[in-house]
Amino acid sequence: MCSDLSCFHERLLCIFDTMKILIKNIKTLVGIHDVSVQKVSGEEMAKLPCINDAWLAIDEGKIADYGSMENFPGIEDWRFLEVIDAAGKFVLPSWCDSHTHMVFAGTRESEFVDKINGLSYEEIAKRGGGIVNSAELLRNTSENDLYESALMRLNEVIKNGTGAVEIKSGYGLNLESELKMLRVIKRLKEVSPIPIKSTFLGAHSFPAEFKSNRDAYVDLVVKEMIPAVAAEELADYVDVFCDRGFFDVEQTERILSAAGSYGIKPKIHANELDYSGGIQVGVKHRAVSVDHLEFTADNEIEELLNSNTMPTLLPSTAFFLGFDYPPARKIISSGLPLALASDYNPGSSPSGKMSFVISLACIKLRMLPEEAINAATLNGAYAMELQHEVGSIAHGKRGNVIITKEIPSLAYIPYSFTADLIDKVIVNGNVF
Repeated sequence: MCSDLSCFHERLLCIFDTMKILIKNIKTLVGIHDVSVQKVSGEEMAKLPCINDAWLAIDEGKIADYGSMENFPGIEDWRFLEVIDAAGKFVLPSWCDSHTHMVFAGTRESEFVDKINGLSYEEIAKRGGGIVNSAELLRNTSENDLYESALMRLNEVIKNGTGAVEIKSGYGLNLESELKMLRVIKRLKEVSPIPIKSTFLGAHSFPAEFKSNRDAYVDLVVKEMIPAVAAEELADYVDVFCDRGFFDVEQTERILSAAGSYGIKPKIHANELDYSGGIQVGVKHRAVSVDHLEFTADNEIEELLNSNTMPTLLPSTAFFLGFDYPPARKIISSGLPLALASDYNPGSSPSGKMSFVISLACIKLRMLPEEAINAATLNGAYAMELQHEVGSIAHGKRGNVIITKEIPSLAYIPYSFTADLIDKVIVNGNVF
């Protein structure tokens, strides 16, 4: 009997040995978008192209073909072919989770109790809790221990249907520890069967030693951290927590400009706690996404409409912290696209289960099941610039799909929000 972690390592070694897979008799094949479709916006988000009574073929880790069982062409070569009968089951593209913090040391359930006792997120942070608490734990944890725990979380989210993920640093808050986190993410990329994007989030909070001189910490991020991150090519993106009590617009601009000089694109934590200007600065710097958006004004929607930036909502964070939910209906009605992500982290969203995020999007954000699934697949892929690789059923994309258990309808997925509805997860053409 092997440990969970050693078993995961063995599966990783096997999963790169791809085989042919035929999934037949699929009740409904969901999320068929031509590979040229990069995202869906506005009223198009409610349209989720499907084929009933379908088949799907995966070869060499890629989606080779699909169609109706009525027009199934048959099989000429059965060698190395695994056939899966999906009668009564749905097949969907895997979830694309574009915002996580899954490299961390230790949990924060004591702060969970503090919240129950009435302390706010900001009050906990002022007492040395929150992100600063996680930073202290992480600084005292070895790179190998961080890697082993993060690898277990990666295994967990893959088993729950995630087929692409972004992971941020931000719990180091000094040069050595931020680099340590990013090196862990690099190691995860090297063994992961799913695509991973890495984000440098040194501007996640102000460490205790810079509490009375915040601009000096921005200097550290700009003059030391970003050059070191760029020298080791550790980050696909840079992120800043631009919000009340954290980094202001001017500080955010300095950081994004410095990262831009090294060719590192931005993603922004924006408007979680207040109207912060984070959306505007993100659009100005052509951010790939602006995330959270609990506070979103009409003029900010106009800014986003004139950009290619993906608005990304994290409803499990609002759920866990008891915040107001972001105005998804208003954003979609304006004609914008939306992505959904888990914000998996130890303090404000200690779960990477995307099916629950989809349920919250329907229950609390009033999104239709089709809108939520588009947001968690194709639009999530766009928020990581992976839309040509994952996020939909399309010829040539990765064979990363979810096979559900027998369920009556697509709406049953968000409706049955505590149920485990996954029968199989396929990654790169292998059953994971």
